[in-house]
Amino acid sequence: MANSRNRLTVWPICKAVGAAYLMTSGAVAQVADTTTLPSVLIIERNPLPIAEVLGMGDMSLARTPVSGTVIDSRQIVASGARRLADLIKFDASVSDAYNAVGYWDYATVRGYVLDNQFNYRREGLPINAETFIPLDNKEQVEILKGTSGMQAGTSAPGGLVNYTVKRPTDAPLRSLRLETNSTGDTLLGMDLGDRFGPDKAFGYRLNVAGENLNNVAVNTRGSRQLLALALDWRISRDTLLQVEGEYSRRSQASVPGLSLLGANLPAPDPKININSQAWSQPVVLEGVTGTIKMEQRLNSDWRWIAQLGTQRLKSDDRAAFPFGCSDGNVYDRFCANGVFDLYDFSSNGERRNTDAAQLQVKGRISTGAVQHQVGAAWLTSRTRDRFALGAYNWVGTEKLYSLQALPPDLTLSPQGVNRTESSNELSVYDVIAWTPHLSTWLGLRHTQLERSGAYPDGSEPTSYAQSLSTPWAALTYQLTPEHMIYASWGKGVESQIVPNRPYVTNSPVATYTNHGQALPAATSRQSEFGVKVQDHDLRWQLSYFSIVRPTTNLDTCANLAISPCTGAYDGSDEHRGLEASAQWRGGAWSLLASATLMHARREGSVVDPTVNGQVPTNVPDNILRAQADYRVSAVPGLTVQAHWSHEGTRSVLPNGSVMLPAWNQLDFTWRYDTTMHGTPTTWILGVDNIMDQRFFKESPNQYGHAYLFPAAPRQLRVAVQASL
Repeated sequence: MANSRNRLTVWPICKAVGAAYLMTSGAVAQVADTTTLPSVLIIERNPLPIAEVLGMGDMSLARTPVSGTVIDSRQIVASGARRLADLIKFDASVSDAYNAVGYWDYATVRGYVLDNQFNYRREGLPINAETFIPLDNKEQVEILKGTSGMQAGTSAPGGLVNYTVKRPTDAPLRSLRLETNSTGDTLLGMDLGDRFGPDKAFGYRLNVAGENLNNVAVNTRGSRQLLALALDWRISRDTLLQVEGEYSRRSQASVPGLSLLGANLPAPDPKININSQAWSQPVVLEGVTGTIKMEQRLNSDWRWIAQLGTQRLKSDDRAAFPFGCSDGNVYDRFCANGVFDLYDFSSNGERRNTDAAQLQVKGRISTGAVQHQVGAAWLTSRTRDRFALGAYNWVGTEKLYSLQALPPDLTLSPQGVNRTESSNELSVYDVIAWTPHLSTWLGLRHTQLERSGAYPDGSEPTSYAQSLSTPWAALTYQLTPEHMIYASWGKGVESQIVPNRPYVTNSPVATYTNHGQALPAATSRQSEFGVKVQDHDLRWQLSYFSIVRPTTNLDTCANLAISPCTGAYDGSDEHRGLEASAQWRGGAWSLLASATLMHARREGSVVDPTVNGQVPTNVPDNILRAQADYRVSAVPGLTVQAHWSHEGTRSVLPNGSVMLPAWNQLDFTWRYDTTMHGTPTTWILGVDNIMDQRFFKESPNQYGHAYLFPAAPRQLRVAVQASL
């Protein structure tokens, strides 16, 4: 029955894709369009506007004193990526943070977990990333690395992720894509774009996708659908109006992480799914997101941009969820014999709504020989998260490798906290070119924040207001037209709320005397020094960063099940590292490589001194990524690609007593560009984890529990894309 339901939800989308494709293909049959699937390794993608992610001017990433990565739609398609977790392979500073099959994404940048409520943007506007964000209609994904206070106000210090959508094309675009893999995933997608009307003033871009989902883990069949439309109107030479929106739905059972067996690592078996009870239900993530953008050029130096954005998310979050070992009175891992507690968790009808409006003014000013690029922006946003009563009930104990049927328990009680937040933010910047070689970058964001929360029944209400300022400054010196050195310094601010769990006598988990209260704003600081070289065939960057972030005792209280605990700040996380990246192209070869060497330490804890000097959990000491493309001259149109990822050892427990071994993964892709019956066609054959290595790819610590996620086994994928 599950298989039938999946086919019924996907194939109507697939039929619509095919019908729309056939209807539009005839209209453009006489148009000579050479659209094909380009190379995965894109060297010439600058100049690249970064205003939406950086918020300071429109210079290419290569000319700014920040570190970042841009992954474009061609790389996304060629790699077979479906979600943010699939793009981690492109940057050595990014790694997994709790990326379960069937759930939303978590990512770490420079060792810090990005906050899904505050560290994500879409078209430069804030969104909530506690959902599935499809990539089918995304033109590029921008990852800004480092303290993001200047760009986002309150946010975790690792960086920002910004999604930009595909916009109407100047030339007619008709592209049909079919992809499948060895686990049974099957994707059918369509991408249409064109311009019409007087002087081609109107444009559209339509993306439709339907996919049957499956994973090597048991009980993971599901489906997803996407419908996205982007329109624009070139009102005049100086005025552009853009409107876009997308509807996305994804339904699939999640796969919870494994955990330690006492003090030992279990076998990294990717086929195990603890969430496989007969009563297990899929996680359903549904959302409607859209923006309106008006851009007006006032003259050759000045322009203003106005944006409105909205996001409406609905989620059914459900799982048979493992947590702790009550038999041994240990709650951060499974029992040594493989026994663990299982809970019936459900939170149906979760609603997360976000609205934002932004007005920006940008321009140039000359004061004598000194040139200024200046700008100001006002951003107002409001979020409303609403939860019904849910279930989180103990249903018994299970044993790893011999799972048994247990009865469900849907007794309802307050689980999630209803949250309302509004913010008003004013940011200004000035990029001052003192000479053709020397520039200073100055920025400041001031945020006024109001938050309130309560359980769904109105109990335990909390509220607070804050005003925050986050400055940023940098210096760049252009040694030659190709060589630039830079230094930067900035602040980031986070505001945390103590979990709304009041003190209960003899509680087996952490409870709090100041439950539901906001802690004072925590200020993180980052300094960065680097060099960027932009030669024609070789581009490389080397940077050193240092981030110090105040840390609360909330994780410590959860890990040690301290009750009662008074939520407070307790020391800091200090991350220092070297980042290097390089791109080279010569003849038939294209090479891309990046490396991050990390020295991360937990310092100053009073609640648990054993963690002082230890590496924070799930932070590898080194990450290496490398990719090589070779165009086979003997077979025109054939390109062979190899991609290697290495992540070093990382801590499983806060005290460093258990470490996760380093791992390596090698992927291969063969791409063949050809023409079939006059239609440009690209075939892709990929083998991920070609050596079929078995390892745990990450060890996140969530909810006071150490989880382990195994890597996927060897997987074959085949894709074909045709363009008319």
